[in-house]
Amino acid sequence: MIRRENWSWFGLSCAGMKLRGCGTALVTPFRTDGSIDEPALRSFVEWQISSGVHFLVPCGTTGETPTLTHNEWLRVIDITIEVTNGRVPIVAGATSNSTYEAVQKAKTVASRPGVDAILTASPYYNKPTQEGQYQHFRAIAEAIDKPVVLYNVPGRTAANIEPSTLARLAQIRNIIAVKEASGSMTQIAEALNIVPEDFIVLSGDDAITLPVISLGGQGIISVASNVIPAEVAAMTQAALDGNWIPARKLHRKHLPLMQALFLESNPMPAKCILSMMGRMEENYRLPMVRVKPETRSRLEKIAFDVGVLAERVAAG
Repeated sequence: MIRRENWSWFGLSCAGMKLRGCGTALVTPFRTDGSIDEPALRSFVEWQISSGVHFLVPCGTTGETPTLTHNEWLRVIDITIEVTNGRVPIVAGATSNSTYEAVQKAKTVASRPGVDAILTASPYYNKPTQEGQYQHFRAIAEAIDKPVVLYNVPGRTAANIEPSTLARLAQIRNIIAVKEASGSMTQIAEALNIVPEDFIVLSGDDAITLPVISLGGQGIISVASNVIPAEVAAMTQAALDGNWIPARKLHRKHLPLMQALFLESNPMPAKCILSMMGRMEENYRLPMVRVKPETRSRLEKIAFDVGVLAERVAAG
């Protein structure tokens, strides 16, 4: 594998702030009236940091970002910056299926001093070709002077970033990483084999964090860490340190929860459990809705079994 030119001029490689470990794809708390619950968000971000997560990802898909207005999107990011106060890196979501809008969003959020990098997914619904995706991401990267993390999640976007395209994109100096949620270990293995050795590959699926790290990945952008931040951070760090016995032990204990968080569309199950934990109210914005009663019962049991809940609660 080739090595790209050094990108130490980016903030993420300075003072131990390299993008590595467990990053939480933060949910966005809402009030009953649909507004952002700012106190709950502040408390939630603080809990994540105190629990040991290595970086935070506000306004990704898990944050119900497609339903946020432009001002709300920036408000969530600004609150995350304020509470974090430089303690961990922030990778802010900035995605659109219009390249022009994606560039404008990236420029807006990259201008925030507390944002260390941006996360941007493939254009959804358009189903661009590989060349179309390459040009889309290239336009975003060239418009800003901060690192870019690509997000490959074809199950949501209907567009897959193939390894050969990822290898081309990895040659652009400030495209430094990919969140790989294709669901294909074969594709992830090929990607890790073809990108430069200093390019960061992060799992986009909690359940395969350990195999991705074993092949050379650098961590996870996690849904499960919304609910079990200390445990996912510890599991990821153990694997990165080569301590596979404790890493596997944590994985085996919490795999049922990782899987349960996708019984229905993310972030519905995560928010359901977080409400049981008293971390926030269980409110969503359409088209997200509360999980079915049978799903709620399963989530409650699994959360109790893995120790997330001290006691069973009445599922409403």
